Amino acid sequence: MGSRKLKEAFEVDSKYGAFYTGGQVQWTSDGQKLLCQCGGVVKVLDIEQGRVTTSVGVNEEDSEDTINTFSLSPDNEKIISNHRSGLLKLWNWRDGSLVKQWKSIHKGPVSQLAFSKDGVLLASGGTDSSIRIWDLQHQACTHNLRGAQGVISVVQFYSNMVFAAGDDAVIRAWNYSTGRQQLALSGHFSKVTALVFHEDTNQLLSCGRDRVIILWDLPSGTTVRTLPVFEGLEGLVLLPPKFRLPGFKKKVKGGIHVAAAGERGVVRIWEVTEGLEVFTQSNSLVSKATEEGGLAIVQLLFNVERCSLAIISADHNIIIHQLATFVCEKQLVGFSDEVLDLALLGTGGCYLAVATNSTDIKLYNMKDMGCQLLRGHTDLVLTLAAAPSNPSLLLSGAKDNSVRLWLMDPESHAAKCVGVGSRHTLSVGSVALSQLSASFFLSVSQDLCLKLWKIPKKLNSDEVQILNVDVTEIAHDKDINSVSVSPNDKLIATGSQDKTAKLWSVEGLTLLGVLRGHRRGVWCVRFSPVDQVVLSSSADCTIKLWAVSDLTCVKTFEGHDSSVLRAEFISQGMQLITAGADGLLKLWNIKTSECMTTLDDHDGRIWALAVSRDESLLISGGSDSNLVLWRDVTEKRREEAEEARQKLILEEQELANLVKSDQLLSALKLALTLDRPLQVLRIIQEVLKQGQEGLQDTVRQLESDQKAALLKNATVWNCNSKNCHPAQLVISILLDDLSSGDLKIQAFSNMLEGTLPYTERHFKRLTQLLQDLHLLQFTAACMQPQLQGGGSVLK
Repeated sequence: MGSRKLKEAFEVDSKYGAFYTGGQVQWTSDGQKLLCQCGGVVKVLDIEQGRVTTSVGVNEEDSEDTINTFSLSPDNEKIISNHRSGLLKLWNWRDGSLVKQWKSIHKGPVSQLAFSKDGVLLASGGTDSSIRIWDLQHQACTHNLRGAQGVISVVQFYSNMVFAAGDDAVIRAWNYSTGRQQLALSGHFSKVTALVFHEDTNQLLSCGRDRVIILWDLPSGTTVRTLPVFEGLEGLVLLPPKFRLPGFKKKVKGGIHVAAAGERGVVRIWEVTEGLEVFTQSNSLVSKATEEGGLAIVQLLFNVERCSLAIISADHNIIIHQLATFVCEKQLVGFSDEVLDLALLGTGGCYLAVATNSTDIKLYNMKDMGCQLLRGHTDLVLTLAAAPSNPSLLLSGAKDNSVRLWLMDPESHAAKCVGVGSRHTLSVGSVALSQLSASFFLSVSQDLCLKLWKIPKKLNSDEVQILNVDVTEIAHDKDINSVSVSPNDKLIATGSQDKTAKLWSVEGLTLLGVLRGHRRGVWCVRFSPVDQVVLSSSADCTIKLWAVSDLTCVKTFEGHDSSVLRAEFISQGMQLITAGADGLLKLWNIKTSECMTTLDDHDGRIWALAVSRDESLLISGGSDSNLVLWRDVTEKRREEAEEARQKLILEEQELANLVKSDQLLSALKLALTLDRPLQVLRIIQEVLKQGQEGLQDTVRQLESDQKAALLKNATVWNCNSKNCHPAQLVISILLDDLSSGDLKIQAFSNMLEGTLPYTERHFKRLTQLLQDLHLLQFTAACMQPQLQGGGSVLK
């Protein structure tokens, strides 16, 4: 019964990696999908699920032909992208299929693309200061518009004109039918970043890094109003004629309202005709630019269907706010650097805390991968720990030499810092919370110290308490990589770069013993949940189990080709799951020391590993910036195997019944389906008793795939001289079908090559047999007169 509890197989349930690394982001009109540039491709993100559904621009033949920029068509069905090779490509983004491609003719990369309102024309603005108009039906360049200077920063169609601006900050407009320049709007003194058209009044709004919004009258080409906003702007969107804002009892209406955002990291709404600031965001999740002229918000999108704003930040986060309440509807992390540690929080482990190469902790909702950022540390967060006894408590340690306690609100699921401890003098490398009751925690650091901290009995989410150290001990001679607490809260294990692991008593941090045996540094230590055993994983590629009672090594597991960075007990202490720098996860049976399966879906070191409480889910993360969720499919595989076995038994019984009842054609079809060469041979031999014509009629009634299987079986029989006769008859019949074109078989030439040597051997053997028979007949014929004359042959 014990073996039935062991896990045998895991498969990738889902994988979360980077989906936005900088560049363009476009929002489909239904508000369901975001199209984001990511590492030279465009990834389609489902907002509700938080998952990438499609990747556009993936080309295995030419992986270096990356995307420079792209634009979404007005009907939301196609995108056009410009590539490193200078090609423009038209894609169906829903399935990632390439429709058309043609040369852009620009002397350099294309920086901006824009569709006309009807989707018939395309404007491309390049780094060569030119704007080209394309007829998409014929992929022909109809006009090359000149006049702008430097890199084209913005391109837009409006009415019968195309507007663009370059490095000279002059907004120019050309008639795209004649190619003549009609307007040159001078007013900005720095890069123009956005253009918005108000069709009712035939006016244009523009913003740039010169800290102003300008309202232009297009018929006269004059400035109506210049609105100082005192920050460099990157995003500008026009709001509907009527909309709601927080703090307003009635709908806002009348005038021209725009939302703008830039280096301050907040969204501000302006009524442009009066020059009034109507609203300023107070709950921004984007940090202000660190230096003058820096970037905080790089793009601002508005979706009419959802009546929501999407803020794209410089650190690759996408934050969606409801316009009416400005509540953060969803936050999506477009790119995370190396995943350093993981911890599961909340009831049932429905929240995942992730430490990356960032000062913020990312707290994901596992249902839709919506994210909230936990801010407080001033340097990179290195380690996380959760308390089994209190699923709302999270502990973190960072390079800022501090530890922080975070408490999640059970209703809102928002986590806040409730405690800070700053007693270490160097980076905190690992932390561990007590198992039975969240009354204390431990931390280890590059300062070689092991510290035991008491957790306050009352934690208030509105107050940040100062945490105090209860006991400090210099634990190792080199950096300490890991610390762990035993299930009964009485023992502590530490692992260090000094090649040793040590056991300590919680009472006064008394040293109980040193575990020596590894040849290189120890990366991870863990206590067994049921036995008095502690494991250690090391850079010497091994995992060792140690008896707590006498500190002896009881088992050593070898199988990884590089450092074993993490290890966890599962299946009530009967199995191990280990993660290595070779990018592999390995599942071990402790009793037999056997590696039961190897999981491979990472492209680099696996730094982090977390196991759900019911052990149905593993989560791994590493240097490839990916989070991989592994689902336990042991029972599913067992059920599938049992179903297949039962089905096979029924089919074999049916085959036996068909043969017994002399239904040879049906029996032959079923035997071919079951891939039973010997059974097929016996059926063919039974058919041959009816003559070669009966065999030919039977074979003709088979389907193409069944004939292919029969030919494959015949090549197997042909290897044995006893079965060469039925094999050669079957091959002959099928060759007739092949020559007439009634049958087409893939890799037929390979099959034929394997058949020819045996066929030649059989031919030679039969030829020699015929010669021998003719000799015997000749001899018998010569002997016949002697016998008839009564003479003795011997005489």
